[in-house]
Amino acid sequence: MGTSYAQNAHKAAPKPADSNWTLISIHASGSQRFTPEEIISTTGLKVGDVATEDDFRKVTQDLGETGMFTDVSYSFSYSRAGTKLELHLADSDKLVPARFENFVWFSDADLISKVHEREPLFNGQVPVGGSLADHISDALQSQLLRHSLSARAEYTREGAAPNGPIDAINFRAAGMNIHIRNVSFPSAPADQVPGLVSAAKKLEGRDYLRSEVNAYAKSALLPVYLRHGFLKASFSEPQAKVVHEDEDETQVDVDLASTPGSQYTILGFTWEGNAAFPAAKLQPLIKGQPNEVADAVQLRTDLESVHKLYGTRGYMLATVTPEPTFDDGHSTVAYKLAVNEGELFHMGDLEIAGLDSKTADRLEEAWDLKSSDVYDSSYPKRFIEKAWKLLPPKTNWTVDVHEGVNEKEKTVDVSLRYGIKPD
Repeated sequence: MGTSYAQNAHKAAPKPADSNWTLISIHASGSQRFTPEEIISTTGLKVGDVATEDDFRKVTQDLGETGMFTDVSYSFSYSRAGTKLELHLADSDKLVPARFENFVWFSDADLISKVHEREPLFNGQVPVGGSLADHISDALQSQLLRHSLSARAEYTREGAAPNGPIDAINFRAAGMNIHIRNVSFPSAPADQVPGLVSAAKKLEGRDYLRSEVNAYAKSALLPVYLRHGFLKASFSEPQAKVVHEDEDETQVDVDLASTPGSQYTILGFTWEGNAAFPAAKLQPLIKGQPNEVADAVQLRTDLESVHKLYGTRGYMLATVTPEPTFDDGHSTVAYKLAVNEGELFHMGDLEIAGLDSKTADRLEEAWDLKSSDVYDSSYPKRFIEKAWKLLPPKTNWTVDVHEGVNEKEKTVDVSLRYGIKPD
């Protein structure tokens, strides 16, 4: 629903004299998010000011353009004593968090407080549209200038997926070289710190951006916990502290607080949805055993082995989803391994490239999988190993294999691309 601006004027006389435009009261109603005082302070109007209906229209438009409200209207009345102004608003529900990527000279609380002083409608959240993000960026720029920093305040609207919904507005201090010197883990268990410090080495020397540190923590640091049974571990927002600064570079140390949670051991595994293979065939591919510390990273690798096994029977889109059931009282986890076998795929077209036509023909004749056969994803590797003797000798050959899964036709097209290894 778009923002609307409306006028509902109640007048006791045809047109007030200039003296009657003096504001004797200002009220704001309808917002559940902001106090009347916060809204009124945003308008710039004060009791005792002389203000006309043009001023009321502008205030209404400005409030609407912030994006914080879906409807904004006003009404006013006047008497010999002066004018009473009423503002009527409806809150927008399309707000997302404001994230401060690399304002390492300030805490988040300080930034929110300082921006709020200038923009009373800002309390840490921003509308996905409207002008408030621009105003916040201007306020951040003022903070940078006040501290004699040459950075430029910029922002981007970002979502979890390209072209998907906006889930945050990221504000960044651009134009500065801010590098990570060291990463520490203040709340990690002592026996996990060495692994975390080792995994964090690749962050040292990198540009500091909070979102990139968060992404790295998820991809490279969280697995340190997951390998050792801390299956519910999580990291807090990174906190950066300036430790060295000159005109060319700012260096920061980063604290990554975490909540490890309980360390879980395996209670057992059950299988569900598997028809092509019995559980007795699948379970040996899972390395974790009951009463051992749960290793979620190894389990992910083991389930990829199960996926490959299904590929040997033509189930190219088979998936296995681990569904844990936690017993927090005993710190155990029982896994149900839910199999979705998907549909059966057959051999499609074979392409052999990079060889002369006679050699390619020999290889095609030696290829045993026919178009009516159920596809076996392990066959190309076995074929390549036995087909070396069919290639021209005294040449260091390379070969790339590509499997093209055609979901519509339920076939797999195989491409073998041969090349000569450089000397």
